[in-house]
Amino acid sequence: MSLLMVFQLRSFDICADFKLYTYVMTQLARLISILTLLRSKRLLTATELAEKYNVSVRTIYRDIRKLEEAGVPVYTIEGRGYSLIENYTIAPVQFTEKQANALITAEHIINQSKDASFVNDFKEALIKIKSVFKTSVQEKSEILSDKIHVFNWKLEETASNALSEIQIAITNFNCVEIHYKKANDYQISIRKIEPCAMYSTDNKWILIAWCHLRNELRAFRVDRIQSFKILEEKFEDRKFNISDYFRKHPYTTHDFNR
Repeated sequence: MSLLMVFQLRSFDICADFKLYTYVMTQLARLISILTLLRSKRLLTATELAEKYNVSVRTIYRDIRKLEEAGVPVYTIEGRGYSLIENYTIAPVQFTEKQANALITAEHIINQSKDASFVNDFKEALIKIKSVFKTSVQEKSEILSDKIHVFNWKLEETASNALSEIQIAITNFNCVEIHYKKANDYQISIRKIEPCAMYSTDNKWILIAWCHLRNELRAFRVDRIQSFKILEEKFEDRKFNISDYFRKHPYTTHDFNR
């Protein structure tokens, strides 16, 4: 079992509770750091670790239990500290592209918080976690970060199941076929689109995409996408800039009521 499996990183969990998620990310960053120290073969006491990370000794005890749950063979030498079983090789912590995208999405949501210390704590934890991203995942996460924006986030139950896959299509420049239903419209239209960016307002995710049917940029509410298929066909990067888009198309409630 990996550390990521222990924490079960998913977009739904990320959006559920700001403070809980920040706590989890801070703990994960600390666990990765503790693992790095344990690899040095030096014995580490709970007191030393508590002082280093500015947490209580009890918190370090919980961290060690988390490592053990993840299958890391930590053993305790009474009165001396913690170490790893000899010859144990730690598999590198790896995030999938979807997991990295979930973190980037969470960053934009959490930036809506009015508590500056809370936002800063999350950013510091995320910087540490990003340091273990593979280069390819890091590059894709940077693409997504420039193509996502959040307005007026509210903690409500999510009503869509396409967010992660659509983010993959955005960062990999895949065309997508969607079955889309407009508000107060009983008919479902089939669209082939080039997903460019997305933003959220009032807990509604809006996908900005080039629509082949209309031959123009259109906004689609993600929760109104009845089904979708990521196509193998690639599209040319349109160098879409979400800030420029909002300058030309000032944000209104129109997009998410469509």
